[in-house]
Amino acid sequence: MFISMAVDFWRSRALGRIAAKYDSQALEADALHFSTDIWSTGVVVLGLFLVMLGRRYGVGWLRAADPIAALFVAGVVVYVSSRLARKTIDALLDAAPAGVRGNIFAAVRRVDGLLEVDRIRIRRAGNRYFADLSIGLARNVTFQRSEQVVGAVTAAVHGVLPDADVVVHSVPRPAQRENIFDRVRGVATRHNLNVHDVSIQDLRGRLHVEQHLELDEQLTLKEAHDRVTLLESEIRDEVPEISSILTHIESEPATIEPGNEITRDFKLEQKLKSIVAEFSEVLDVHEVETKRVRGRLYVSCHCTFSDNLPLSRVHDVQTELEIRFKQAAPELFRVLIHPEPSTDNRR
Repeated sequence: MFISMAVDFWRSRALGRIAAKYDSQALEADALHFSTDIWSTGVVVLGLFLVMLGRRYGVGWLRAADPIAALFVAGVVVYVSSRLARKTIDALLDAAPAGVRGNIFAAVRRVDGLLEVDRIRIRRAGNRYFADLSIGLARNVTFQRSEQVVGAVTAAVHGVLPDADVVVHSVPRPAQRENIFDRVRGVATRHNLNVHDVSIQDLRGRLHVEQHLELDEQLTLKEAHDRVTLLESEIRDEVPEISSILTHIESEPATIEPGNEITRDFKLEQKLKSIVAEFSEVLDVHEVETKRVRGRLYVSCHCTFSDNLPLSRVHDVQTELEIRFKQAAPELFRVLIHPEPSTDNRR
């Protein structure tokens, strides 16, 4: 019997290692079976030893050790069988290990950019886990950023279940602290439209919105206006505080325009630099270039600003410069100014 216990111990250990390596429930059950044999045999040996002592020393009550040992063996069998039955039922019902869902929830919640975790479903088929998650993201998040967050969530799940097959479903949600600007852009994003230069003014307690909207240049004016009308109506429904909306419709370029080679017009460059000198915020202007596209004159330049200058003021200066440039040179069709911080423009 001792030899049998030693063999069962060796077989149980070997099967346990292989079961853990390949995540096999069948081998795990077999290892549990051999470990049960070890305990059962040990209890039987103890019972026989006590019976032998009772006969040798005349202790009558020790003669009952054998049936008592049989009861202990039955108890061990019942206990191990219940454990095995519970594991088998969990496997048939695709149940996940206890605590795994909570660990996954905690790991996923640490992902940056996540608003909420709507649902986590985990099941097991064979030796592999499958995780299905539904997460909430800000509705103004780009598709590329959404993919990055989904990748981070998948990595977080793999940190808990390394070999799991993970499916993540992202759902757009309004952020808790979403301002009016984000709400307006959120409605536009829902229609896959791009609005920019959104400006909101408070005119005697009434909010007035001005925005620029880019639409396909192949659309007719009637088609474009109908889309804008629908967009403005939905914005008013979702943001009732807004009293009126004015939308500037722009054509979204979809063709590459032929143009002449970029050149330098020294006379025009000196005229523009004299205007720039009137703005104390502009530290330097360089790389002034001109080009003609479809017979129209384009000019571009780089302007250096202080590192700490607020972006709103930079934008105001750019707008004023564009206006002054076109006043000084009416032949200009478009002006593009690229702002640079002083630390990136040291010569």
